[in-house]
Amino acid sequence: MTEAVPLRGRVLELAELDALVERARAGRSGALVVSGEAGVGKTALLDRTAARAAARGGVRVERTVASESEMELAYAGLHQLCGHMMGSAGSLPAPQREAIEAAFGLRRAAAPSPFLVGLALLGLLTEAAGDGALLCVVDDAQWLDEASARVVAFAARRLDAEGIAVVLVMRTVGDAFAGLEQLVLEGLGDHDARELLRLATPGGLDGRVRDQLIAEARGNPLALRELPRALSPAEIAGGFALTGSMPLESRIEQSLVAQLEPLPGSARLLLLLAAADPTGDPGLLRRASTALGLGPGDVDAAEDADALVVGARVGFRHPLVRSAVYRAASPDDRRRVHGALAGATGAEQDPDRRAWHRASATLLPDEEVAAALERSAARARTRGGAAAAGAFLERAAELTPAPGRRARRLIAAAEAKHDAGAPAAALSLLDIAAAHPLTPLEEALVARLRARAGYAQRRDSSGPRLLLAAAQRLEGLDPVLARDTYIEALTAAVYGGRLGDAEQVAAVANAILDATGGEDSGRARDLILRGQALLAAKGQEAAIETLRRAQRAFLDEAPDALELHWMWFASRAAQDLWDARSLRALADRQVELARAAGVVTVLPIALSLLMLAQTVDGDLDAAEASCDEIDAIKDVTGNPLPQYGRMFLAAYRGQAGEAERWAERIRADANARGEGYGLSAVNFAEAILYNGLGRFAEAVESGRRELPYTRELNHAMRTLLELVEAAVHTGERDLAEQAFEQLAGVTRPVGTNWAIAVLEMAKAQLQEGAEAEARYLDAIGRFEDELIPIMVGRCRLLYGEELRRARRDADAREQLRTAHEVLSRCGLNGFAERAARELGAIGEAPRVRAPGTAARLTEQELNVARLAREGLTNRDIGARLFVSARTAEYHLRKVFLKLGVKGRAELKTALADLDQAASGG
Repeated sequence: MTEAVPLRGRVLELAELDALVERARAGRSGALVVSGEAGVGKTALLDRTAARAAARGGVRVERTVASESEMELAYAGLHQLCGHMMGSAGSLPAPQREAIEAAFGLRRAAAPSPFLVGLALLGLLTEAAGDGALLCVVDDAQWLDEASARVVAFAARRLDAEGIAVVLVMRTVGDAFAGLEQLVLEGLGDHDARELLRLATPGGLDGRVRDQLIAEARGNPLALRELPRALSPAEIAGGFALTGSMPLESRIEQSLVAQLEPLPGSARLLLLLAAADPTGDPGLLRRASTALGLGPGDVDAAEDADALVVGARVGFRHPLVRSAVYRAASPDDRRRVHGALAGATGAEQDPDRRAWHRASATLLPDEEVAAALERSAARARTRGGAAAAGAFLERAAELTPAPGRRARRLIAAAEAKHDAGAPAAALSLLDIAAAHPLTPLEEALVARLRARAGYAQRRDSSGPRLLLAAAQRLEGLDPVLARDTYIEALTAAVYGGRLGDAEQVAAVANAILDATGGEDSGRARDLILRGQALLAAKGQEAAIETLRRAQRAFLDEAPDALELHWMWFASRAAQDLWDARSLRALADRQVELARAAGVVTVLPIALSLLMLAQTVDGDLDAAEASCDEIDAIKDVTGNPLPQYGRMFLAAYRGQAGEAERWAERIRADANARGEGYGLSAVNFAEAILYNGLGRFAEAVESGRRELPYTRELNHAMRTLLELVEAAVHTGERDLAEQAFEQLAGVTRPVGTNWAIAVLEMAKAQLQEGAEAEARYLDAIGRFEDELIPIMVGRCRLLYGEELRRARRDADAREQLRTAHEVLSRCGLNGFAERAARELGAIGEAPRVRAPGTAARLTEQELNVARLAREGLTNRDIGARLFVSARTAEYHLRKVFLKLGVKGRAELKTALADLDQAASGG
């Protein structure tokens, strides 16, 4: 009867959950995060929702409870959620199936991409829903291991039309689940709280005791039920010794434990055994309890006390009972039950849980146990669980008897913690390692890792200096790692840019040149290291040949792991050398290799360069798809990456509000991180935006900021062309000439078609008549040869403006028409509107193709339609767009309905104007 009171006060919350389930029953999907303090009624609310869903039929209910004790096991929570669904894995695309099999240790493979694991989870849930609906509930989701939490959140964000309702229940909302729809449970109102307390204490309470309990419980239903049970008759009668000094959760746990004290010691030990095993496997509980001399009578006693529920799985009547039992136990008893669980867990079937239980049962150093943990760490690494590997290795180090081996494991644990995004924990472990006897190589490794973790924490100017010193220490000990550290030092120095220390950049670059001066290995990683050092220390001309050799090596050879990681430096070099063909080839290759290897640390950077190449190619829709993929990977890995791509796309499209919002955000982030590269990107994007919109004074303001920094190349040197255009339009001739001279300094030494075209386009704007015309035509021809349509369109626009000023309206009309057509097709809407205004000034309205029926499609429908037109299956479309195959099918049905077609064969004709509509809409 007491259960009815808290639910009576949750009418709106129940209605919201019921609506989520009904939406799934109707074939749509959604996710909801239910949060609130322990005991506030989250589990009771979900019990009622699940029961109502099951009673109405047509809804499959899947529930799991995450466990605090498994937070260190990579993908443990995910396995609890969908391990039993793996019978459906055969329906998944091969990369997804292999990724989730690797995550669960069912296949020997490299670390799986969490991105692919997330898509696999989405596929498994879709298969579980079948032709009906699925309610998937994860209770105590705050205890999910990091890898599982990110994957579950990733899948939840991509639900659409699968008939799935996901409910994630947690005490506080973690970063992984931010952005999902939220339902926060508060305490009961005063009337309902008093009614629940009355029902929980049928013998009555002293008024002062009742008021104090009401105040301290703050409407928490579990507290209102449990706290009175811990009071003695004297306290109930008069309030003696009643105190609220302990936190509410602790007091509830204390009350729960007090209720279990009358049980026999053997029954309490069985409860502890169940609390220490998060799998809920009745067979495991039976084997372990037998080893401890416990029997069925102890199970009966625990169930009779309303503490334990044994069925297909072993569970507790409330998650707090588990934590209360475990925390109240003595260390000796905890070690006993973990030892029994280790003995009952198969070494072949579940070696990692067995190793963890053995470690929890061990008090003194034990090499055998430590070695088993180290092996578990290696397996965790292959499953992509850096955080889990760090936990295994840290515990292994604690249990290692030999100081030298303990130091080695501490260093390995620190590296895993750093890779998992916990630099402070890594530094703490390195401090412990430093107190042990270390070999020269280990000392160098400690110095390198300390520099990397410190830079990740602070992003200050000490990072490049410390990384350089670490690289120099590694020179004679591990040359390959030394090269990797050198390039990290150079990256840290270069990215500081104007906010960094120019002398430090030179020092790092010159040290690299000194270290590599006598070599000519021809390896991609060695060439890119030396080439980038030459670029930083001596400029483009000195670096050109080495960088071009590096680019060829990256394209011709099969890169190793380090070379794949640093391949983006070769793509950046292609930008600095104005080499469009190499930029495309390198970006395509790095994305292809990173996808094939599942290296999600590399893939977002590779995709950002692919996005740049796609923009150069005038395919802004493809560039946006790359940005979507970067965001999807960021969701599942948690690795931050500035949203330069979104900012540039908005700028090219003339979307002022969006571009300016991104610029403001990225500028603040760049200043906070001390990265001048970000400031340069903002100034370049703003100059593009304002030139496209014809707001030339603002373009001058943004472009002028880059004049002192063109030695940084990249965005800074590209901004010079924007500054020439803006300054010419505002009549600031001297400024335009200054920008041109600096532009010439970074294009003439390179001499590529792209570089010469840019220089000719800039020079043409500073000339008139035949000289200007010849340069415009030369630039247009070179841009066409290099397949850079966005610059073809922009150059024709400038040429048309020049012709109109010379009153050559017929010639101007020809150039402006072509400019408008090219710029519209590419999606450079601001520049296209500029061309339209120029055409209007000579009495011609530009021809605008009717958007047709494709304009009625949503963005996702357009994406699905385009891929279906190319012949992709629903499963392939889902994999490409990061949704389920069923969602792809749902959107395709809507496309057919809106376009009035009966099948894929008719899409090509029906969508003849799709690309025009997409870029112009």
